[in-house]
Amino acid sequence: MLFDNLTPFETISEADLQRRIATPSRIKKQISQPRSAMMLNPLKLNHLNRIDDLEADIVVINLEDGVAPQMKRHALLLSAVFISHLKESRSRIVVRVNPLNEGGADEIRMLNRVRPDAIRVAKIRTPEEVQKALDLLDDSIDLHLSIETAEALDNLTRLNVDRRVTCASLGIMDMLNDLRLPHALLQQDNPTIHYLLSRFLIESRIARIYPIGFTWQMYEDLESFRRWCLFEKRLGYTAKSCLGPKQVEIANEIFSLTPHALERAEYIKKRFEAMAAKNITGFMDARYGFIDEPIYKDALLTLEKFSVK
Repeated sequence: MLFDNLTPFETISEADLQRRIATPSRIKKQISQPRSAMMLNPLKLNHLNRIDDLEADIVVINLEDGVAPQMKRHALLLSAVFISHLKESRSRIVVRVNPLNEGGADEIRMLNRVRPDAIRVAKIRTPEEVQKALDLLDDSIDLHLSIETAEALDNLTRLNVDRRVTCASLGIMDMLNDLRLPHALLQQDNPTIHYLLSRFLIESRIARIYPIGFTWQMYEDLESFRRWCLFEKRLGYTAKSCLGPKQVEIANEIFSLTPHALERAEYIKKRFEAMAAKNITGFMDARYGFIDEPIYKDALLTLEKFSVK
């Protein structure tokens, strides 16, 4: 916990919140391939106070959905205070701001002061908007994108305009709204949903942006959430947006490497490199069959996923 007593924050003024913003001193967490991104409402003080001890690989402090317009400034200041007092955390800290022309630009300017790991911009649509967000951001802060419209999906392969654009999250409910399709389509056997999930995944990968699966709103229906995680893993996803620690636990379990996968990757890497030293880059192996450079590269990807700094 960041603060032992939250009572002062229940009635605190915006001026006092401003005065409580500290100079950030946190060592940022580096996670090469996150498995879970947990959404958190900054107006829920008990939740905000635990951002130093959550199991999610990414914690997304959400200033957009779920925060009423009259409370957005207060939520922003609370977020800035708590982030600024964070000394260490297990998670990468991301703040989801509102669309740039709906307060998001001013939110970014404020958040530069407290140095979150990344800013996630809602309703981003074009490379020009991405560049505008980057121009506002401090150079030490990454940019994450919320892909929530048909225009954003159509532009996805062109949105990686800078190395700081590192992650994209699929807002599937907003996407269906924008496409004028009913939410009732959100079923694992629906080909339209297969297409949307597959297109978002592949085009994110083409752009070298790390894709995060959509948020399953029925947060108490953990069995359905587990089925979605398993389904998306089969599609090729390696991370999912989460609502609450119980979903995080499931996502972390499903998207973690199994001991067998890790052992296999380590074995193939060692075996290939030993044979390559003899100028042999394609050979039969008694344990895993034919091994060549594509198999070796797949093992390296597996080991990269395991790497957490």
